[in-house]
Amino acid sequence: MYRPTYLLTFFVLFFLAKTKAQHTVGLLSYQPSKSFDGYNLIYPHNQPNVYLLDNCGEIVHAWADSPAWRPGNTAYLLPNGNLVKTKRLASVAGNPIWAGGGGGNVEIRDWDNNLLWSFEMNDTLQRLHHDISVMPNGNILMIAWERKTVDEALQAGIDTSLLLSDVIWPDKVIEVNPATSAIVWEWHAWDHLIQDFDATKENYGSVEAHSELIDLNWPAQSSGASWMHTNAIDYDPLNDHILLSIPAFSEVWIIDHSTTTQQAAGHIGGIGNRGGDLLYRWGNPAVYRAGGASDQKLFFQHDPHWIDDFVEPTHPYFGKIAVFNNRVGPGYSAANVFAPVYDMYEGNFPMTGSVWGPAGYDWSFTYPGDPTKMFSNGLSSVQMLRNGNVLICSGNMGYAFEATPGNEIVWEYVVPLKAGIAVSQGDSLAAMDNQTFRMDRYPTDYSAFAGKDLTSLGWIELNPDTFFCDQLLSTMEAQNEGLLRVYPNPAGQEVVVEWAGGGLYSELAVYDSMGREMAAYNRVSGGRKYLDVADWRPGLYFIVVDKTRAGKVLVVR
Repeated sequence: MYRPTYLLTFFVLFFLAKTKAQHTVGLLSYQPSKSFDGYNLIYPHNQPNVYLLDNCGEIVHAWADSPAWRPGNTAYLLPNGNLVKTKRLASVAGNPIWAGGGGGNVEIRDWDNNLLWSFEMNDTLQRLHHDISVMPNGNILMIAWERKTVDEALQAGIDTSLLLSDVIWPDKVIEVNPATSAIVWEWHAWDHLIQDFDATKENYGSVEAHSELIDLNWPAQSSGASWMHTNAIDYDPLNDHILLSIPAFSEVWIIDHSTTTQQAAGHIGGIGNRGGDLLYRWGNPAVYRAGGASDQKLFFQHDPHWIDDFVEPTHPYFGKIAVFNNRVGPGYSAANVFAPVYDMYEGNFPMTGSVWGPAGYDWSFTYPGDPTKMFSNGLSSVQMLRNGNVLICSGNMGYAFEATPGNEIVWEYVVPLKAGIAVSQGDSLAAMDNQTFRMDRYPTDYSAFAGKDLTSLGWIELNPDTFFCDQLLSTMEAQNEGLLRVYPNPAGQEVVVEWAGGGLYSELAVYDSMGREMAAYNRVSGGRKYLDVADWRPGLYFIVVDKTRAGKVLVVR
């Protein structure tokens, strides 16, 4: 995008608030000097395209798809510039397995959107859904529902009063090698059940005594057949662990990937010597009869992941787990970080008494001032950034923002789509209109961008404010280069304009936002000019320095 280097812009707080009120979609606010520079990947619901946006909200790249497809639900940009995305057909009528978050296909596409590989799992017995995790070796971990009949559920010991449909879909994890399309490892939740409802059926035993197993009769069937409804998966290559998000249990689980598939179906083997049993679970100890409501820490959470991407080991939360805590309070959500304690020598997560720790969060965030501005009963993401800031996407609202460690909001963006259709600047959107599963920011030095053309391709919104971000960035550039200072800003009685070069400039004029001349000075020198603005009306003012050179400076009082 062309940005004239002579245009310098300065905003004050009340002007930003006014601009923000006028901007209903796309970029709402942006403080470049405080924000982390990068490119934002989004894959909004109700449409087929993946977008890469700069911090001004401009499209710098897109992977388009046929209108017949929808997200299934995630996309990731690999270091080589390839995109891995999940998708499903828009029409799900007649699908034997379908629930919110359903997927079906995984694709790898190159930067130019050429299809390199595809994988499908969507039939009468199983269906991919929600999320994937790309491993360092290139293999892909995928989540899938697998169909179990009422008879199978009864044989496993289910309490039929909790079974709300004629089937149940427990989750499994498969590892697929794209080079061969072969499933090279798998884990099934159905192999790791416990129940104390029916002593004549399988899996009977003490739930309290077997916290490493999954209580088949935990009342999570409110999710319908999608009993667990696993909505996220992440991989830890250092310890060969898989992290799963089980929102219907309000828990995260860690399982051992060092097992063989055969060991993963049993209870011994692997580094942790538990086979496929749970190595760790956290968020709701009532699930394994070790606590009550007051002990619950997670509430239908999304996007738990180890904090290790794009941050240095010196980051205060490196290696810990971040999570978006969707239903933590009435009408508001939170973002949290917590740190499981892992004994790498024993290969396990020690318990404190009968529960896994920690007792609380290492970090907790709610929207400053008004927590309800960050509420999403589903979807959503949280990402720790290299500069110490955090990027949060409140998914049901399509609202993403960046906050500093001091809880200052320094960047805001609203996905400008209504049911997948682009809207105009000024249009208002309600929750659920522009649902977005996640947003991820990739740093500008990410290897995927090397040699790539990232110039603007326009905006998603129909009538974007093409001037707003140009002004903000020009301000930052001018300040960073030390070419100009305008202070105080906002101003009350007087504005000081300072410029590099001393007597370099010879003319200075001031205009209001309507283009009317407020003051003019034919000869200015010395690198500084004092402007008396005590009688000026509050608003946006433009200071033009050296008309002969067409140098422009905008200043706001």
